[in-house]
Amino acid sequence: MSLSKSLLLVALATGLLLLIPLVAMQYTAEVNWTFSDFVFGAVVLFGAGSTFVLIARMGSNGTYRVAAGVGVVAGLLLVWANAAVGLVGSEDNPANLLYGGVLAVALLGAFVARFRPLGMSNAMFAAALTYVLVTAIALFVWTPSGEAAEPQVRLLNVLVANGVFAAIWAVAGVLFRRASAVGSAPNRQLA
Repeated sequence: MSLSKSLLLVALATGLLLLIPLVAMQYTAEVNWTFSDFVFGAVVLFGAGSTFVLIARMGSNGTYRVAAGVGVVAGLLLVWANAAVGLVGSEDNPANLLYGGVLAVALLGAFVARFRPLGMSNAMFAAALTYVLVTAIALFVWTPSGEAAEPQVRLLNVLVANGVFAAIWAVAGVLFRRASAVGSAPNRQLA
């Protein structure tokens, strides 16, 4: 499939996904998106879909494409969760800005590796490690508050949720490592 057709499909999928909150707003007051929420959603969803299309075209086997999908989903979840509720404390906590470093490590590593499977694997493992380090730093800077009776429950929730997100990056690393074992050479079909 050509790049333009793939991007058109990403645009259509983005529009269809954004119809979900639009329709939900008609039936419940629980969903209350503003125009800027829809713009943010469109940019993030289309950006993630486009990134997947471009990276997946670099590999020549299915494992590489699945790994690319997992890596892009990890980045999408990072941005969406951080913007929606925050990964440490509320979304207004400045410590959440540190998670931008995880995306920077993943993207910079991918470019340095020239999207080769083994290098992509290393970039995803580096992103997972960065995720863990950022969480530790954020928790050191951020003091959990509220629910004085059980403060460790809130901390445990933060640790478990961030552990799951870090694990998604690691799974992408394992999949890229497997793709390199299969012998996926970069297949640069951008046009």
